[in-house]
Parts: sequence; C-alpha cells; structure tokens
Amino acid sequence: VQLQASGGGLVQAGGSLRLSCAASGRTFSNYNMGWFRQRPGKEREFVAAITWRGGNTYYQDSVKARFTISRDNAKNTVYLQMNSLKPEDTAVYYCAASLYNVGGTFSDDDYWGQGTQVTVSS
Repeated sequence: VQLQASGGGLVQAGGSLRLSCAASGRTFSNYNMGWFRQRPGKEREFVAAITWRGGNTYYQDSVKARFTISRDNAKNTVYLQMNSLKPEDTAVYYCAASLYNVGGTFSDDDYWGQGTQVTVSS
C-alpha cells in the first residue's frame, strides 16, 4: 500500500492542524492505521492509531485530549486532527499501515508514507 501524508505546516502555539494520509494500492479498510512523529534529535515515536474498522483508537499520553485520529474508508484516508498545539509537537509526522499490528506496535516491516513537517512556533 502506498501512503501520502499531507497537511503539515507552520502554526502558532495553541493553533490547530489536520493531517491527512491518503492510501492506494491495497484494500485500505483491511489495515490498521497509525500516526508517528520524529522530533528533532529524537527517535520516531507513536502518536495515535486506529483499527481497521475504526472501532478502537490509541494515543500517546501527551496528545490525548488534544489530538483525534479518524478514518474514512470510503475515501481511503486517515486523519489526525491536532488542536492546542505546543512547540514540543514540532516534528515530521508519518502515517503507517499494518495488517496485524495495532496501537504503537507498528514496525519497519509495515507500510510507511513520507513525512509531513509540522512546526509550532511559541
């Protein structure tokens, strides 16, 4: 499956952004989807994930109540609504797809898109 992330940009602290990840090539609705990020000088980390039907969602503690992951299987797209953004949310955000992994357990063997840069100014 091919993944194309978009929606990043520069926003002031307290602002909002919505990231989108469009999938193609396979049956999107079969895949659990996730968002990860890599902050400057840090390892890649889990942000949020959603199961293939959207029945279960998972979040990193630091983004709970601020970020919302959702999916539209008819549009082959997963979204990450990010509210109340903080400078520490500045990172390259990646989407990923997995047939078997859920939550934060995606691996390098899963499908990954190119990143989209999110920069939050203070």
